[in-house]
Amino acid sequence: MSWRLGLALLLALLVAVTLGFAVGSVPLAPDVVWRALFGAGDASAVAIVQGLRLPRVALGVVVGAGLAASGTALQATLRNPLAEPYLLGVSGGAAVGAVLTVVFGLTAPALLPLSAFAGATLAVVLVLLVARAAGGRADPRVLLMAGVVIGAFCTAAIMVALATAPENTVRGALWWMMGSLGDAQWTSLRWIALYVALGLALLIWWGRDLDVLSLGEDAAASLGLDVERVTRRIYLSASLLAAATVAGAGLIGFVGLIVPAIARALGTRTSRGTLIASALAGGALVVAADVVARTVLRPTELPLGAVTALVGVPFFLWRLRGQR
Repeated sequence: MSWRLGLALLLALLVAVTLGFAVGSVPLAPDVVWRALFGAGDASAVAIVQGLRLPRVALGVVVGAGLAASGTALQATLRNPLAEPYLLGVSGGAAVGAVLTVVFGLTAPALLPLSAFAGATLAVVLVLLVARAAGGRADPRVLLMAGVVIGAFCTAAIMVALATAPENTVRGALWWMMGSLGDAQWTSLRWIALYVALGLALLIWWGRDLDVLSLGEDAAASLGLDVERVTRRIYLSASLLAAATVAGAGLIGFVGLIVPAIARALGTRTSRGTLIASALAGGALVVAADVVARTVLRPTELPLGAVTALVGVPFFLWRLRGQR
């Protein structure tokens, strides 16, 4: 990734973050925002920016970076530009693990991402087993169908788990499943940021392995790469990223599909460059989508997952047409 591209993406992220701070039920000017961010200026502006909008924007950056990096890794490993956590059922599996944790009252901030990670890992295994049984693990259409099947199963499992849950739990879980940054809190955000940073660091460290895997399994094996082991650890790292985002903001789809394609279109060539560019662009996209979600029908707040789907579904159909 060139320094010009990195600078442009940092600028885009800065613009999105500024909008996230400034736009809301109480609009604030950019100069007021940045003074309030450092504790200067009007006391009410400081309370709004630091107490309400800062954790929300920070969670959006973390979630966007995690989803985009997870999608980048899955696409490179599967050599499938349509792969992403939501479409492959990984996010659905993470949601099952997280919902079960909430239903059973195990709400410790450190435990929720781990439960989501267990569900995401199981979903990855099931998707690959279904695709392998159908004889088309490398076929994008078979993988997508397997992801749809596992995703539908995960949704059914969540509905069963919520059938006997208290009404407040059901209402909160359903809103959380549609994606939202509204419940951002520093206690849980620290743990989620830790898991996302760990997963992203591992994927960047294994960037050269991703480059080799993108050549194909036979070519990678001929170059001395242990394909099964490398694939397994990359799947696990991508699942950790998806699980952390689900634990923090619920189900937000299509970010892992859109952002890596944009990063590659902007000229990134290596997997490490694409991962870093995707993390920056993903953070900007989710924060911008959250601004739209809470302002377009003010005072009603739209689910964040609905906003990303409105952009992602046409993009997916366009990319699917290109696979013909």
